[in-house]
Amino acid sequence: MADTTEPEVIPFAPKLAPGTPPRVLAIANQKGGVGKTTTAINLGTALAAIGENVLIVDLDPQGNASTGLGIDRRSRRTSTYDVLAGGAPLRDSVLETAVPRLSIASSTLDLSGLELEIGQARDRAFRLRSAIAPLNDGKPGHVDFTYVLVDCPPSLNLLTVNAMAAANAILVPLQCEFFALEGLSQLLKTVESVRTTLNPDLTIHGVVLTMYDARNNLANQVVADVRQFMGRKVYETVIPRNVRISEAPSYGKPVLVYDLKCVGSEAYLRLATEIIQRERELKAAG
Repeated sequence: MADTTEPEVIPFAPKLAPGTPPRVLAIANQKGGVGKTTTAINLGTALAAIGENVLIVDLDPQGNASTGLGIDRRSRRTSTYDVLAGGAPLRDSVLETAVPRLSIASSTLDLSGLELEIGQARDRAFRLRSAIAPLNDGKPGHVDFTYVLVDCPPSLNLLTVNAMAAANAILVPLQCEFFALEGLSQLLKTVESVRTTLNPDLTIHGVVLTMYDARNNLANQVVADVRQFMGRKVYETVIPRNVRISEAPSYGKPVLVYDLKCVGSEAYLRLATEIIQRERELKAAG
């Protein structure tokens, strides 16, 4: 018998008033291999799928977020390096992806030398904040973004500091492994330092536990320890270890496009819904 159930209609995000700034979330952890880029790509895709206009800013010199969204290196004529080092408008580096309502400001290896180039400049920590400020200009043909997700490099360098200085909040991917809490403590100290010196409004939006394997006793203990340490800051959604998540970037696709029905895709859709709900709570409280 055919399924005659009507598919759920997801409302698009309301159009922003011209000049309304986007919400900026920096996806940060100084450890590599914890799922930062995977989270940026798939959370961005999930938010776009529920109607948000999303820009991913690739601040990692490796450019994996750009590659994972199918952006050929030859297409990256204006990159985030040009924006931070040369003052090119952020809008000039924005490229559309194959995912509707999802764009990316791509990066190149030139970013690896940025700290040497601008390390003595007085505004060195605020280059990204200044670039994002005029982004939603309301001009005809220009998309006004509701969310900017900044994919940070796996280190606490000037690029990460720029992301934190520009962000409303930090989203922390945390791998379910033995040293997870140790790395989290170091990151929280950095966030506090940025809050006291550069961005007093910076908050931790949440911690997302990644690469979770329910069969692993250590992973279950890490989940319990992080929830005890961070409380409600830890999202309910946990991202599982999933081969489809690992495969998707090699095809230049988010996992939600590569295999919508896999457990990894379903987890990122739940995370996006949870983040939107948390945003509503923050707005109501503010």
